[in-house]
Amino acid sequence: MDAILEKISRIGIVPVIKIDRIEDAEPLAKALCEGGLPVAEVTFRTEHAKRAMQIINEKFPDMILGAGTVLTTKQVDDAIEAGAKFIVSPGLNPEIVRYCQSKNIMILPGCANASDIEAALSFGLTTVKFFPAEPLGGLKMIKALAAPYVNVNFMPTGGVKENNICDYLAYDRIVACGGTWMIDSKLIANGEFDKIKELTQNAVKTMLGLKLDHVGINATPSTSEGIANEMAGLLQCDVRATSKSFFAGETVEVMNENGRGTHGHICYTVNSVDRAVRYFEARGYKFVEETKQFDAKGHLKFAYFEGEIGGFAIHLKNAA
Repeated sequence: MDAILEKISRIGIVPVIKIDRIEDAEPLAKALCEGGLPVAEVTFRTEHAKRAMQIINEKFPDMILGAGTVLTTKQVDDAIEAGAKFIVSPGLNPEIVRYCQSKNIMILPGCANASDIEAALSFGLTTVKFFPAEPLGGLKMIKALAAPYVNVNFMPTGGVKENNICDYLAYDRIVACGGTWMIDSKLIANGEFDKIKELTQNAVKTMLGLKLDHVGINATPSTSEGIANEMAGLLQCDVRATSKSFFAGETVEVMNENGRGTHGHICYTVNSVDRAVRYFEARGYKFVEETKQFDAKGHLKFAYFEGEIGGFAIHLKNAA
């Protein structure tokens, strides 16, 4: 997989942005980065696209910057000059594909049917944009197209939103999804970049399915059951014994012996530990290799982050 595409796949969501006012470029990019999505496809739908990409590249050099709605070779040149690392087009134009390949920049051409995919394969491309995704039949259509083209992966864009992105990303032939729901044009026009940051954070949480599961408290064999009983009395719940701890309800685990973390651990469930680990690694976080556990199919189901926060180690596990 192309190195840029690998980075995109780790992030999972590619915000597709349109810049109507050049002064919005920097605060919008800042909101996306701080919200957890350091990637953007800046579309050539306005005259400000090139300058917007230049500003974003200058202010946020670590952001994965791409150019979208690319229709001409001049736009390819402008995108490269502005610092774009990948090109996205709404359809498959052989001239644009050849030109991008001659410039050694990754292109994700829009494909809507089997003929488009075969054209992409003729250029040696194995990852394509599926556009417009929902009007064309969404995930059901992608799976139908993926069946005969076993080496082709997809980045669906168009109608992908918070209510369906998890369904898309659960399919292993989808590398990432393009979307706009976290960057509503009215919010940009009103300068509500804090709200865009909040929506971006929510998009990440939705993608990952990140939810607090329980808190583990380090104790000793002589004190663990007593602590669990006290917590159960407070929370009005039962105590459940395991081989190495006592649970007060399902939200507090009291360890018989000190485990990871100075004070204990915090567990979060996610839709997929595989995807969550890839996302967090892309953000610079690391995981303790010896704590990783896999299911029968070789997929990650459990992993601890390196280090601790406030004396607590933090781990991820798959939601039930």
